Amino acid sequence: MYNFKFIDLFSGIGGFHQALQNLGGECVFASDIDKYAIETYKGNYGINSDCNIRNVKEEDIPQHDILCAGFPCQAFSKAGHQKGFADETRGTLFFEIIRILKYHKTPCFILENVRNLASHDHGNTWKVIKNSLKELGYVITEDPIIISPHQLGVPQIRERVVILGIHKSLGIEKINVELPALTKNDVNFFDSDILEKGKVDKKYYISKHEEIVLNCWDEFIKGVKEKVIGFPILAEEFGQTYDYTILGYPNWRMNFIKRTRDLYENNKEFIDNWLKKWNNLDTFTNTEKKLEWQCGKDCSSIWDGFIQFRPSGIRVKRPTVFPSLVAMVQIPIIGVVKRRLTPREAARLQSFPDTFVCNKNDHQAYKQFGNAVNVKVIEYMAKQMFKNIKKNNN
Repeated sequence: MYNFKFIDLFSGIGGFHQALQNLGGECVFASDIDKYAIETYKGNYGINSDCNIRNVKEEDIPQHDILCAGFPCQAFSKAGHQKGFADETRGTLFFEIIRILKYHKTPCFILENVRNLASHDHGNTWKVIKNSLKELGYVITEDPIIISPHQLGVPQIRERVVILGIHKSLGIEKINVELPALTKNDVNFFDSDILEKGKVDKKYYISKHEEIVLNCWDEFIKGVKEKVIGFPILAEEFGQTYDYTILGYPNWRMNFIKRTRDLYENNKEFIDNWLKKWNNLDTFTNTEKKLEWQCGKDCSSIWDGFIQFRPSGIRVKRPTVFPSLVAMVQIPIIGVVKRRLTPREAARLQSFPDTFVCNKNDHQAYKQFGNAVNVKVIEYMAKQMFKNIKKNNN
């Protein structure tokens, strides 16, 4: 255990707070603008984080040893427009961090952002961040640190960039970080303590229609000759003969159409009977007529995997590690129990303790855990930072 004070910027529901509190830290200031996250944060930590950091004067922020910030990632995420620092409302919030560090000469900081930050704008974004921090006298790693919870035994693949900084006044010349060695093959969702035991509210179970759709595709996967399918299956292309090459489709779409038609020709008798049995999928939506089988030979049934009803189709993934939790997502279905992930299970995937009180609104709870930093990851990285400081002081 250590003894230090920290501030929690863009605090969300307190992933940084939880991690540093676990290590003995005391939070002296928190800031966020999302009213639901503010509500959850106050309910768990007793701190009112309701303030826009843009409107806070540097001198009004208490003295602290560590600045924590999971600064908004939409400007750098592959899921967004990737405007980076050109994003006037979010991208420039990084410079609020710079403003505070410059005034307080904070001894250390821990920042977190999406994996794409490392390569955004051909590496120029990382250079701007690195040079801005170095100009303030901080020692950081030359390359971004990329880490995922699965490396720490948490069954979720969620690669994120973590930036550790130590002020050179502490005598640090270089930061060395030893990353954990576990791979995704070393962890398994069902061997962890993520799954809730006992009764789960019926609202999390899939609908009758969803069960019909998945049973239909389960029969398909078991019936076709191919057991490794490396492309999205487009059921509407079964039996089609129109010339798709003259319609101006992008190459990737034409490739999916061709491979789907080849699959059909190789399994024509089975697929024709399958379509007839399931009324040509007439009751299915357009997205339900698409399947992304990403299990290879590791699953013999859809019900063995993790399932998502996505705008691009139904995606089925191996059950070893969970898909990355993100803020706005179609909540994954745990095939073996035929229900969606619960907020408590989402909390566990983000390494929050069971004492953590989830937001009463499920939609907000999922969004909040998707936005949160992983507690174990931040705790591990904080220990790495302390290790560098201790080593220098010996």
